[in-house]
Amino acid sequence: MESFPEEEYHLPFFDEHGYVRKKCPRCKEHFWTQNPDQKLCGEATSYGCAEYTFINNPPTRRAYSVDELRELFLSFFERNGHTRIKPYPIVARWREDLYFTNASIIDFQPYVTEGVIPPPANPLVICQPCVRFVDVDNVGPTFGRHLTIFEMGGHHAFNSANKEIYWKDQTVRYEHEFVTKELGVKSQEVIYKEGIWSGGGNAGPDVESIVRGLEIDTLVFMKYKVVGEQFIELPIRTVDTGYGVERYAWLSQGSLSGFHAVYGEILEKILGVAGVTDLDEKLVAEAAKLTGLMDVSKVQGLGERWALIAEIMGLTQDGLLDAVSPVVNAFAIADHTKCVAFLLAEGIVPSNIRDGYLARLMIRRTYRFLRALSIEDRMLDIVDMQIAYWSKEFPHLKQMQDEINTILGVEQEKFRDTIGRGADLTKRIAKELKSQGADEIPVETLTELYDSHGLPPEIVDETARTEGLTVNIPDNFYGLVADRHLGAPQVIEEPSSGLEEVEDLPDTRTLYYEDPYVNEFEAEVLRILEGKRVVLDETAFYPEGGGQLADQGYIEFDGRRAEIFDVQKLGNVIVHLAEGAVPEVGQRVHGVIDWDRRFSLMRHHTATHILNGATRRVLGEHVWQAGAHKDVERSRLDISHYKRLTAEEIQEIERLANEIVRKNLPVEALWLPREKAENNYGFRLYQGGVVPGREIRIVNIGDWDIEADGGTHVRLTGEIGLIKILHTERIQDGVERLIFSAGPSAIKAVQESEAKLLRVAELLEVPLEKVDRTLENFVSEFKKIRKDRERLIERVAEFEAGRYLATSKKVSGLVVVSDIAEEADADQIIKIASEIVELDPKAVVALFTVDRSARVVVMVGQEAVKLGIKADDIARDVSSELGGGGSGKPDFAQGGGSLVASVHRAVSMVEEAVREKLEGD
Repeated sequence: MESFPEEEYHLPFFDEHGYVRKKCPRCKEHFWTQNPDQKLCGEATSYGCAEYTFINNPPTRRAYSVDELRELFLSFFERNGHTRIKPYPIVARWREDLYFTNASIIDFQPYVTEGVIPPPANPLVICQPCVRFVDVDNVGPTFGRHLTIFEMGGHHAFNSANKEIYWKDQTVRYEHEFVTKELGVKSQEVIYKEGIWSGGGNAGPDVESIVRGLEIDTLVFMKYKVVGEQFIELPIRTVDTGYGVERYAWLSQGSLSGFHAVYGEILEKILGVAGVTDLDEKLVAEAAKLTGLMDVSKVQGLGERWALIAEIMGLTQDGLLDAVSPVVNAFAIADHTKCVAFLLAEGIVPSNIRDGYLARLMIRRTYRFLRALSIEDRMLDIVDMQIAYWSKEFPHLKQMQDEINTILGVEQEKFRDTIGRGADLTKRIAKELKSQGADEIPVETLTELYDSHGLPPEIVDETARTEGLTVNIPDNFYGLVADRHLGAPQVIEEPSSGLEEVEDLPDTRTLYYEDPYVNEFEAEVLRILEGKRVVLDETAFYPEGGGQLADQGYIEFDGRRAEIFDVQKLGNVIVHLAEGAVPEVGQRVHGVIDWDRRFSLMRHHTATHILNGATRRVLGEHVWQAGAHKDVERSRLDISHYKRLTAEEIQEIERLANEIVRKNLPVEALWLPREKAENNYGFRLYQGGVVPGREIRIVNIGDWDIEADGGTHVRLTGEIGLIKILHTERIQDGVERLIFSAGPSAIKAVQESEAKLLRVAELLEVPLEKVDRTLENFVSEFKKIRKDRERLIERVAEFEAGRYLATSKKVSGLVVVSDIAEEADADQIIKIASEIVELDPKAVVALFTVDRSARVVVMVGQEAVKLGIKADDIARDVSSELGGGGSGKPDFAQGGGSLVASVHRAVSMVEEAVREKLEGD
């Protein structure tokens, strides 16, 4: 929908207060103003409809800090009947369609806004920290209009057919009263601009409040669900407001930038550390008034926008940038370091995938700005400043400070390694592009280098220039790459095959939830699908789900038996896949669970929860479950972590887990309304991902671990018996996998390991208690023998090199050595060839070995390479004669083939190839 009709916006409030509707000739959008002579909408945007007139000239009664503004906003709406609620996390664990909270309404989508659950209060007011990456390239150049991390004040009302709280007109009245009476802005300075808002799957008309060029809030009247290209009316009409707390503070202070208003002393310290002490505040203030023109996501780039501002100010672009660039870099550093602190404090582990990708992007982009100010070694110091400053309001930052610093330290080390490798990688790409006639590294290559190798374009640019290539970095580069990773993976719904065949059936009674220890039951057959899929009115068979395998067993009827080999859910109906004869509809059956299998799965599922709690206590609160699979013999738990697990950490995790087993804690399962569960236990509930539904099932192991979970579990942790971590592996950047066994399977695994150790003792002919010391001695002796062998190979190589050179052939000033090396392995002939070319840089060496196939090692000395002799060409040609192939570099190559009888012909081809190349040229 491109626009809504005027009646969506024409409110009684506007008529009562003398507002008239206008259309801006520049941005083409409608707005409401109390000034009948006003031509333009008054918003300072890239369309040039206005400039900021509040810089050094605030319209409010007095100046407010962010903290003061936050409290003023919350208190005002509390006095007006709204219930204050605590902010949600910035990592949207309760959503499966996005990673981060980017607006306060995200807290209530989709369950509240679609009427599935009631809101925590109605109406309510909240001040919600948010993160947005789509405008990351604008952070800094727009002087505070754009931030990656900000606080959104929201007053929300949820209107249903049965209960009307308030809607459009009252929403605008509240906003106007807050701006004019609470803050002291003159009514005629408040302009309302019409718009359309869409986000989080919902949409509706909105009005944006503008004061002295700055949009300070957006009032959305959310009444549609977006399905494809259609707007479908919702049962709940939601007042969704977004007040920019930082923008209000900026407006009230009239400061040079929004960053001065928000970060104050932190910004001063950043500038001081960077040595920016001679800031021309008058020039910066004049530039600030015009920065509404900035928006690098629009058609024009950053350079064109700076040029336009410089022209308006009567300056050269270079002169303007010399004055403002250091402070703009400091702006971005202030914003990004706060964002990084908040992301890491909520358990995001930097990586090359999912939400971790965006955390790493912010860290590396911060490094870019720090590097521009020559203070790249001060990131941790600045992050510590942010934590100290913001932890008064957000105490979890202080609680996570040590983990934040540790993760940042590891990430900085990784980035240094990336930069070190990046120069060589860029050189290789540059040479390849130059060989193709290119003189510039394309944007696609820059994006790939960042996405796949973590290499920022600025680092690529430095190396590329030394290779004679140019690099044109798009002004919105980081916004483009962030946009590729913003959306959480879409949930792929399983095909609904068969769903329509059971939608008229009642929900299956789930005996496995009523009592997970029921292993036999009686039930009635409700339907048979496709002659083998059995639907019962109730069942103790657990269907596959939540990382737990389905139960197996059998059903008996009329003296016959059908084996149940799989169980699945279609909606709330459970379907049993049977082998053999199946019962008829209406028959009673006797179901029997394969109890040993089920009990093993129960042990493993509960052990997964116990291990998850142990990893968090050993490694830190940043640990979140990244996946799990429960099997009969062994299971796996994937966790977010920034480095490989050490042996000591693994042992401690295992020790703690088994301590919980020994304590024999009760494992309780209960159903709770979603809102009550979240309120009681927080969003750690969603370790295994989002659980749908009005009510959710909570599995609670004492005070050790609490999760929303649909699996089957033991009653007491002691029933697990033993948890054994078999091994760990890093399955992807930022994710560690623990493979483990529980119960008898764990004992079996321990016994298998012990048997292997006993076998080692037997082979070493020592008692078990002496295996480690004996093996250490053995390895030490082996290393000594290997070194002796290497020295011997080197001496033999020196001898053989001299012998080959003495019998070599001279071809046009070069020395050619081509022969079959009898009784030599690959390592030996490489050593010999290396020694020959080191002794004589004019040497061309091809040494062959023959076994079941023929192999060749080719090396060409530096002087021979300069004359055009290439090892890879020779290896390719002689290997073709051998019926195979060869490849390598100009100075070293290998090859071979299966035609052993042709090896003598291949030996002679080397001299011919050298002669032809030199004498032919």
